[in-house]
Amino acid sequence: MKTISIDIETYSSVNLAKGGVYRYAESEDFEILLFGYSIDGGEISVIDLAQGESMPEDVLDALTDEAVLKWAFNAQFERVCLSRYLTGHGVSLESFHDSNSLSTEYARFLNPSSWRCSMVWSAYMGLPLSLEGVGAVLGLEKQKLKEGKDLIKYFSMPCAPTKANGSRTRNFPSDAPDKWTDYKAYNKRDVETEMQIQQKLARFPVPDFVWDEYHLDQEINDRGIGVDMDFVRQAVRIDGKSREVLSAAMRNLTDLDNPNSVQQIKQWLSCNGLEVESLGKKDVAVLLKTAPDELREVLTLRQQLAKSSVKKYTAMENAVCRDSRARGMFQFYGANRTGRFAGRLVQLQNLPQNHMPDLAEARSLVRIGDYEVLRMLYDDIPDTLSQLIRTAFVPQNGRKFIVADFSAIEARVIAWFAGEKWRDEVFANGGDIYCASASQMFRVPVEKHGINGHLRQKGKIAELALGYGGSVGALKAMGALDMGLAEEELQPLVTAWRQSNPNIVKFWWDVDSAVKKCVKEKTFSESHGIKFDYQSGFLFITLPSGRRLAYVKPRIGENVFGGESVTYEGVGGTKKWERLESYGPKFVENIIQATSRDILMYAMQTLRCCSIVAHVHDEIIIEADGSMSLAAVCEQMGRVPPWTPGLLLRVDGYECEFYKKN
Repeated sequence: MKTISIDIETYSSVNLAKGGVYRYAESEDFEILLFGYSIDGGEISVIDLAQGESMPEDVLDALTDEAVLKWAFNAQFERVCLSRYLTGHGVSLESFHDSNSLSTEYARFLNPSSWRCSMVWSAYMGLPLSLEGVGAVLGLEKQKLKEGKDLIKYFSMPCAPTKANGSRTRNFPSDAPDKWTDYKAYNKRDVETEMQIQQKLARFPVPDFVWDEYHLDQEINDRGIGVDMDFVRQAVRIDGKSREVLSAAMRNLTDLDNPNSVQQIKQWLSCNGLEVESLGKKDVAVLLKTAPDELREVLTLRQQLAKSSVKKYTAMENAVCRDSRARGMFQFYGANRTGRFAGRLVQLQNLPQNHMPDLAEARSLVRIGDYEVLRMLYDDIPDTLSQLIRTAFVPQNGRKFIVADFSAIEARVIAWFAGEKWRDEVFANGGDIYCASASQMFRVPVEKHGINGHLRQKGKIAELALGYGGSVGALKAMGALDMGLAEEELQPLVTAWRQSNPNIVKFWWDVDSAVKKCVKEKTFSESHGIKFDYQSGFLFITLPSGRRLAYVKPRIGENVFGGESVTYEGVGGTKKWERLESYGPKFVENIIQATSRDILMYAMQTLRCCSIVAHVHDEIIIEADGSMSLAAVCEQMGRVPPWTPGLLLRVDGYECEFYKKN
């Protein structure tokens, strides 16, 4: 046996979407119902475990044999669930890296190194992340059965007790034999579909080094990150108490039945002389500047009640495992245009920032549940709880967190690609890129908190908005007007930035020409060390790392201005598969973000033995014992990959007893 393709159907009372597979699989009532498989591409078999059938010995052996490749679509689900199944049947599992796993007796998982995921393969090729979506795009003969959702709901989830079903809370095969037969057919079809994906994509294999990155991702997900559950539970309780108080205050001021209703608040404000189109966060902030005192109090209460970030505490409660570690929070290749990670469950990628000077003191008050003192010291409890969310993540057993991140990684990478030398000099001398950009644009010296310091903000907003072809609209979207820039300043700012960065502008349009040549002529082209190739209906962009970005069914189209543009198929802003338009600066954005991702992966590989528990954008979080050196971690992380010679990297870091933004 060389390979085995697998699909399983399971039951657990834990909500998979809210709890994630690790919490789902450790539920007391978890079980595998059906095990569909094919050995070496042969006939597909379905083992009915729910009705007493047993797995063959050779299949059981294959699951723990690292010489046998295990294939599945979203293989993390199968691997974690089968880990629980095997440990529940007396199979002893070693953790993936026992000396660094930080795991407990509750957390032993099959080694990910012999697993392959056809969902990752699909994402690598720019295809959808769902089995149904991939089947449709590839036009597979055997596509996922659409009735599967109803069957999953019937057999794999708890049901509501009714008189008609005899007050049962779960449906068994004996309750609907015909449906159970359909469920077995559905399980078999998923194996067929997964195998057909492999066959369709066989010409474009995922490189071994990307599979190694996937295995590292799985190790980090298996390891998880510690959560202070005493703190989390008190935060949830305090938030509930705060909302009761705020809602009561709103009712007293407005006489509304439901002060949380946007429509009712809008109507009340209108009756009191204030017409509003939206009660979004930014809109309320603007209204607060000019509203009369009696309305300002209502708007302030509305702003506090609308604070949604505190829901992340509930997300932690849902996802944390019994050893107080949250697992499965990172999806490898979640952003398949660039290959960057996506956040799941608690979503570390969009945590609120913390600016409180007394973070530890506020955290201590929440942890002991002292609502009254918290209310006395902090006017805005929802905002306080929001700023404290990061601090819920903690190292365990006397360890510490080491947090290290790349400084201005995308700005450094685009300067390296484009050969914008003045930028490289700024980075080489440890300068502030925002000050330097403003100085370059306005031809005067700019120092933070010093001479012409007021121009730094313009340099910052230009850097953040204009690097990928953005113009006036991008500046507005980045909040330029909110930051005090006037409308008439915006176009001159765009012009000044582009004139100061001629090599970056040239880089955009060189890439644009290379892509168009490749798609038009279905041939190979190259620019700035980046390779562009057309093969079998795919546009491939090969990065310096050797990793390829894939664009499905590219062709030359016409943009809204009547000019040429490249279009391709992908998941757009509507989350649907559609034809998307792109051009040079947008492809450059993909290239820069993808290369920055590859540099992060290179750093994570060099720090693989250091117990990485999380990563957020360009930041790595390590759970370390007291002897680990921050300086050594930063030095190691800052090593330049061999495929980016001359790139200037800088890593900053700090140690902490709970996660925070330094």
